[in-house]
Amino acid sequence: MDMEGQVSHLVDTAWDRFLMTPEQKRLIIAIGGIPGSGKTTLSKHITTALNTRYEALHPGSLPIAIFVPMDGYHLTRAQLSAMPDPVTAHARRGAEFTFDGEGFRRLVQALREPLSPSSQAVFAPSFDHAVKDPKEDDIAISPTHRIVVLEGNYVLLDKEPWRMSASMFDIKCFVDVDFSVARKRLAVRHLAAGLAVTAEEADRRAVENDLPNSEEVVRLLLPPDMTVVSREDEAWAAS
Repeated sequence: MDMEGQVSHLVDTAWDRFLMTPEQKRLIIAIGGIPGSGKTTLSKHITTALNTRYEALHPGSLPIAIFVPMDGYHLTRAQLSAMPDPVTAHARRGAEFTFDGEGFRRLVQALREPLSPSSQAVFAPSFDHAVKDPKEDDIAISPTHRIVVLEGNYVLLDKEPWRMSASMFDIKCFVDVDFSVARKRLAVRHLAAGLAVTAEEADRRAVENDLPNSEEVVRLLLPPDMTVVSREDEAWAAS
């Protein structure tokens, strides 16, 4: 199945599950994958597609779906500096141990609470790339957001507390990609973000940090409900 077909199948599956979801519950979709797999692009796409379908049936309604990346659960630079080996912690930022997995679990638990007329918004952090640290309570998930698309490297990791979070997901999707394709995408991303000055430095960053993280993601992958194979094409190169 080509990329378009795979994505359409995922959107159809998510929509069908949403239609069967009681009004007092949210549908939680988790999109996992290694760095550079295209999971952010996929997550944004299906969020938009689901909102478009809902809008077609309910003109003028508020968006039913929201995309929440895991990036806001990076540990702060101050927290990394307080670790026993701060040099390694900063160098390996992006590895599983540099994330607040317990904070992410609390978010998922809050999203699993039954919805009622008195329900309040649930807030998640975002990541401020200008200051290179999380921004607390920056993403508001309102009671009208009955579909939440969570995305990140470790959302399907078979290790606590990630495993506990994953047990609360309704749909678990893994974006599969060849490591060589991800490596090329990551080098381009690091250059564009100013994290590397030369192509050689950008590639070295991908090899020394991103690919070891990728190996852990694949080695400890929980069985997904669906797999999307991300191929080497421009449409998926940005994420």
